[in-house]
Amino acid sequence: MTRPVSSSHPPAVKEWRLNLYLSEHDPDTTARIVLDTGDNVLESHAEARRNPYDRDVPEIGDELAAGRALIAMGKLLVRAANGDMRALGAADEESPAPLWLPRE
Repeated sequence: MTRPVSSSHPPAVKEWRLNLYLSEHDPDTTARIVLDTGDNVLESHAEARRNPYDRDVPEIGDELAAGRALIAMGKLLVRAANGDMRALGAADEESPAPLWLPRE
């Protein structure tokens, strides 16, 4: 019979606040993300530009700009974690292959 794994302390729950701001100036859409972890504040930016020959569908620009800003935020978080690990004496390791292309 299996039993649940007990812990001496309850699981920690944290809440991080993420605000995403979209601004559209046709044909450009800009996304700005501000992440407040309670200990640090990180910010990322990204843009999307509509081709003048494409139909004007603002939701597409919003999605592209927001997605790119989220990817940029992910990179910032991973970089911050790597810096924290090095500061604690972790050995430098070779970086794995990137999960995305640089221009995504």
